[in-house]
Amino acid sequence: MLVKTFGSAVFGIKAMTVTVEVNMEQGIQFFMVGLPDNAVRESHHRIESALRNNGYRIPGKKIIINMAPADIRKEGSSYDLTIAMGILAANEVIRVDKLEHYMMMGELSLDGSLLPIKGALSIALEAQEKGFKGILLPLQNAREAAIVSGIEVYGVQNIREVIGFFNDLSPLLRTLPDSEGETDPVTPEYEYDFSDVRGQENIKRAMEIAAAGGHNVILIGPPGAGKTMLAKRLPSILPPLSFREAIETTRIHSIAGKLGVNRSMILKRPFRSPHHTVSNMALVGGGSIPQPGEISLAHNGVLFLDELPEFKRSVLEVLRQPMEERVVTISRARVAIEYPSSFMLVAAMNPCPCGYYNHPTRPCQCMGGEVQKYLNRISGPLFDRIDIHIEVVPVDINDLNRWREGEHSETIRNRVIIARKIQEKRFEGMPGVYSNAHIPARMLQKVCSLSDAGKMLLKTAMEKLGLSARAYNRILKVSRTIADLGQADQIGLEHLAEAINYRSLDRANWGK
Repeated sequence: MLVKTFGSAVFGIKAMTVTVEVNMEQGIQFFMVGLPDNAVRESHHRIESALRNNGYRIPGKKIIINMAPADIRKEGSSYDLTIAMGILAANEVIRVDKLEHYMMMGELSLDGSLLPIKGALSIALEAQEKGFKGILLPLQNAREAAIVSGIEVYGVQNIREVIGFFNDLSPLLRTLPDSEGETDPVTPEYEYDFSDVRGQENIKRAMEIAAAGGHNVILIGPPGAGKTMLAKRLPSILPPLSFREAIETTRIHSIAGKLGVNRSMILKRPFRSPHHTVSNMALVGGGSIPQPGEISLAHNGVLFLDELPEFKRSVLEVLRQPMEERVVTISRARVAIEYPSSFMLVAAMNPCPCGYYNHPTRPCQCMGGEVQKYLNRISGPLFDRIDIHIEVVPVDINDLNRWREGEHSETIRNRVIIARKIQEKRFEGMPGVYSNAHIPARMLQKVCSLSDAGKMLLKTAMEKLGLSARAYNRILKVSRTIADLGQADQIGLEHLAEAINYRSLDRANWGK
């Protein structure tokens, strides 16, 4: 008897329907074809034990299992449930009339219980797109998949529940989506708040501009000046995730196995802070089964690189292409997988090896040329892709002793949200462009038009600071964001001057 069950293979953040065909006839052999990897081949032993421990068995017949499409490699243990149901249906233990309406995935334990899988949200979206009535998943993944509307999601704990469901002996309880955060943005609670920061008003202003336009920022200052403290508070002033962004972010974390069990959706913007010993693969992603790296896990959030010059140069160079294209491509012999990587880069570094160059009270101990050599650990092209450069000066002891509660993150965030709404309206009908940091080159002159006085000011700054053409474009984008924060239709001289000030740490003027 020939039967078909349906599962799904995840490639990147997308999934593809896999049809598991099980043919049973006279004989005693067992064949599995369709490019299964070792984990899929080993499913035979897991399924045999799971069925036996629940009162069933694999019949002593010739069984041929084909996983179509046969030219796509099937990887992982999550096909156990799909294959097991196909074997039982071919042996006429369960009815086949409902099988074609449901997709099912899950790893079987030897006692028949189901273990959680990766990529449940992507699998549910594929099931919805292909018109399946419902999907059966391990109970731990059900809330995540239930985000998808228009499809029935059932969380199961044991293979007996699945058998009872298909034989109409015991109905399954449908998992409903969480009401909170389904369509409207939700502002989560944050551990850190800008009101904790004493002084540093100019740095707070720079961080507000970065948040409002989605700009990359680098903080340069001595140890203890507050660089890390400020960076950790940046997510608290970013606008809440939209439903689209929450879905994208959840899919990536689900595929990477970072979502956790019994969670539905990520509502807080990611903040990833890899150590400076991170490898290329851990940062960008990869592996024999390509997995998302830190830059994709930071999608729609913040990637914080503390002590930037201590990262290996080869690691930093891999950031250049994702920062521009907001996507990273991992190529292998058989497949090329794309992961989104639209993140805000926040970097922090000391100004020199000893850390006290330009310190107001402590002298720098570095020898001549060491400051410039230290800065040269960051390549010019990478440094040029960072929109806002800001020097962090230590807070005066009098300011530390004079406690005065600063502006709360909520107040700053409200201004950022207003600026982002202006940008959303500006970029309506332009997929992939949601903030000023992403303004395409063809729109730059139209969106960031300058007066004659503004053009002259920018030309003078370019010549004096020795800025590149890329820096020119980024100054325009930052000035547009500053104007949006002031709810101004046109970029004024004051907006442009402030944006130019945020390039004052460029290589031509630092370490001389």
